[in-house]
Amino acid sequence: MPSTTINPTRMELTRLKGRLKTAQRGHKLLKDKRDELMKQFMDVVRENRALRRRVEEGLMRAHGAFTVAAALMSPEMLEQSLLYPKQSVELDMTFENVMSVDVPRYQFHTSSQEPGEIYPYGFAQTSGELDDAVDAMAQVFQDMLKLAEVEKTSQLLAEEIEKTRRRVNALEYVKIPEMQQNIKYITMKLDENERANTIRLMKVKDLILKEAIQERQEANARAVETFGGEAPGTI
Repeated sequence: MPSTTINPTRMELTRLKGRLKTAQRGHKLLKDKRDELMKQFMDVVRENRALRRRVEEGLMRAHGAFTVAAALMSPEMLEQSLLYPKQSVELDMTFENVMSVDVPRYQFHTSSQEPGEIYPYGFAQTSGELDDAVDAMAQVFQDMLKLAEVEKTSQLLAEEIEKTRRRVNALEYVKIPEMQQNIKYITMKLDENERANTIRLMKVKDLILKEAIQERQEANARAVETFGGEAPGTI
């Protein structure tokens, strides 16, 4: 029996068959989309793992260099050296469509392309370890930005995969079986009605034949009575 009340008509059967065909096509497309999203997601995860390892190594190098610089310089001198940066950074964000998912793309631009502009201090009263620490932070900044981009992309792809998976399961285990069940129910009802109509027509035909035979017998009986025991046309 169908889960909802439906009209067992041929028009409803045609409509359900069209919906079933559309649902099956959509199910296939969603499965293909889910598989491609999974492939994209795994590529992003591998990139994320490599970037995270590189960022962690760069931050460890920068931290180690800052630790050595802090040991060689006084806290006041270290703070004074890094208090006023010379370089400014502008961050641009655009979006790229990946399988119907708008993922961010980050790009940054510095106010000056000179390598020496990353040092906001003079070299007379600072240690070389501080230079190494600032240089390490400048090098790891690009990887940190890329890591943020990749992690946001993986998050958005994971959410889209989950939504697509729910839609695929809803079509595969709920909608399509329900429509197939309704189509089967309507087909059985129509076949049952057709058999009932056939039986009804056969009964009507039998009644008509029976009445025709009875009328003929009555006519013959009246003819016999009228012609004195002989039916018309007899010698």
